[in-house]
Amino acid sequence: MANRRVGVVGDFMLDGYVWGNATRLSPEAAVPVVDFVEESECPGGAGNVAANLAALGARVSAFGACGEDAEGGRLHAALAARGIEERGVLADRERRTTLKTRIIARHQQVVRVDRETRAPLGAAMEEKLIAKVIGALKGARGTKGLDALVISDYDKGTVTEELARRVLAVCVKLGVPAFVKPKWSMLATYPGATAIVLNSAEAGFLVTRPVENDESAEYAGAQLLEKFKSSAVVLTRGARGMMVFEPGAARPLRIAALGQERPFGARSSGGEGAKRGLQVFDVTGAGDTALATLALAVAAGAPMGEAAMLGNAAAGIVVSKLGTATVARGDLEALIRKMGRSDE
Repeated sequence: MANRRVGVVGDFMLDGYVWGNATRLSPEAAVPVVDFVEESECPGGAGNVAANLAALGARVSAFGACGEDAEGGRLHAALAARGIEERGVLADRERRTTLKTRIIARHQQVVRVDRETRAPLGAAMEEKLIAKVIGALKGARGTKGLDALVISDYDKGTVTEELARRVLAVCVKLGVPAFVKPKWSMLATYPGATAIVLNSAEAGFLVTRPVENDESAEYAGAQLLEKFKSSAVVLTRGARGMMVFEPGAARPLRIAALGQERPFGARSSGGEGAKRGLQVFDVTGAGDTALATLALAVAAGAPMGEAAMLGNAAAGIVVSKLGTATVARGDLEALIRKMGRSDE
């Protein structure tokens, strides 16, 4: 997986954290008073996907838009600090950089404040961004293009239908695998996507019925596979693990949530009682981690099922960390060794 070239296009944002202690309630309202200790920022949204890819050893190029503001400058600096090529994140004076600020006290999130723009990109900025992505896919003269592309859509306006259509068409032409986290609002399709990766809530919204158990998950996966016409649909289900749907497969591949009693690569028995996993501390960004690991593994030659197992393992690590976090290659290797192989 090391040194594979992966592009990430989507909604890049800053995740801000204000850390403190809370030991009393405000006399003004029934809310905790947080005594400030420190604050920190890291890339969020598509930026978290890019950061996870970089932590796993990929050579990452970021493509998106941010505001011409202080937050945009800090976003660029945060991406560059992680070794991510960030010149494809274009400054747009018509937008503000998305900043999600979380107040954390005694290891619990008290409140989140969002500052963002959700309007679609203007035509000129959209065209410029599309050209940047297509140029990276093809590669400059004498240099190799991308090994994979991830489209991480958080419904903030960066991923337009035109951008998705044209970029994915080039992926198909060049044989570059493309992985999509779709947005909540309905797009017709993501034509040419290798895999659509989404969680139960997103799947339920798109099929207009809740995904609450194995039966409803199977229904949703089959419907989404038909809708998107992709090579695979990967449904992340938190404590219930993952399900991978591929055309022609009689049943989806079920991957159990990783737990101390379950070896890496274990298939789920399908029972609703198998919900224990590693200790869950914070689910922030776990889907981004799974998406990044899946995409990088496929780019390195893994079949979809094996790649999904790795993504599931990586997500199992990141939920044990507080805040937006990444998984390094060493973390993943150590966990796989600790859990042992399924046939041992």
